[in-house]
Order: sequence, then C-alpha cells, then structure tokens
Amino acid sequence: MKTRYIFTLLIAFSLAFSSCKKEIAKVEKQEAPKEVTVAKMKTVNLNISGMTCHIGCAKTIQSKLSRKKGVTSAKVVFKDSLATIQYDANKVSSEELITFIDGIAGGDFYKASEVQSEE
Repeated sequence: MKTRYIFTLLIAFSLAFSSCKKEIAKVEKQEAPKEVTVAKMKTVNLNISGMTCHIGCAKTIQSKLSRKKGVTSAKVVFKDSLATIQYDANKVSSEELITFIDGIAGGDFYKASEVQSEE
C-alpha cells in the first residue's frame, strides 16, 4: 500500500515539474514584436525625354518603375513625356527614381528630371 502511495506521489510530482518546464520553454520561445515603420508616401512628377513610342518606351518604363522596391504606383504618359510616381520615401528617394529611369535600356535613351512645381 505504501509503495503504491509513494509511486503515485512520484508520478504526480514528475508531471507537475515537467509541465512547468514546457510552459517556461513556451514563454522563452516567444519572439519580440517586430518594429513597424510607417510608410512615408510621396508623389513625384518627372519629365522623361528620349521616349519615341507609347508601347516600347512609356509602357516599358512604367512597368519597370511599378516593380521597383518602394514604388506603389507609376503612370507614364507618352504624349506628355511625364511620369507620375507614388513611392515610400523610407525605401526610395526621388533622386534614386531619376537615376533608375536614366539607367533603363543601358542608360543611352532616357533622361528624367523632376518637374518644378508652380507655386
């Protein structure tokens, strides 16, 4: 009878201690919250010289800009030689966008410059 009682107590203590260790392990494995950066959205209008057609030039530039990291939207209008780009200033700058456009097609065709706002 005493053996059964001692054996039952040993099982109870071992279960209690092993469950505490698992709980401690779960707490230790929790990751710290990741830092969230708020997007700093800006819009820039760029003149683009060197475009000769709507499909081969304007659409190509628009497509490449749309895939650039930090750019949320890009619209290139061939008729006006104008690109309107919305971007996250935390990820890319307007100067980087100008350099990016200048580098499309090997850097030999397009030249971008920021449109001066009329105030």
